[in-house]
Amino acid sequence: MASVHQINTSEGGVPKLPRDTAVIDESGIVGDMQADQVHHGGPDQALCLYSLEVIEELQAEGHPISPGSAGENLTISGLDWGSLELGQRLSIGPEAIVEITWHATPCQKNAKWFVNGDILRMSHSRNPGYSRLYAKVLKGGSVKPGDPVELIV
Repeated sequence: MASVHQINTSEGGVPKLPRDTAVIDESGIVGDMQADQVHHGGPDQALCLYSLEVIEELQAEGHPISPGSAGENLTISGLDWGSLELGQRLSIGPEAIVEITWHATPCQKNAKWFVNGDILRMSHSRNPGYSRLYAKVLKGGSVKPGDPVELIV
């Protein structure tokens, strides 16, 4: 079963650091900030999601990436990341429902998490199934590590 592996927030920038619990509302994780609010945030990019298994694959390739370092709000384990599509909905925890809106464009601020600064390793156009995903919040709620994440069919 898929679940929330880690919740990550910051006062702006990366890495985002782990939290024990959080509340999700229409703007994302309450208390999370983005340093660049021109290119990040807003209703269609309220949450940034990433796969624990993708992070582990990247680590196995030698990249010094870890949960939260790429700026994702929720590190999720157990989903077939490469099969997720824009427009699909996920239930997160007991209440929250989100809709996948966009493949996140790699940011130069993530270069330190990749060998030779190769941020395109997490580019959807270059490496489908390895990008972070943005989501809009359809219904908010509380979330904690271990909470179930389910694809709504």
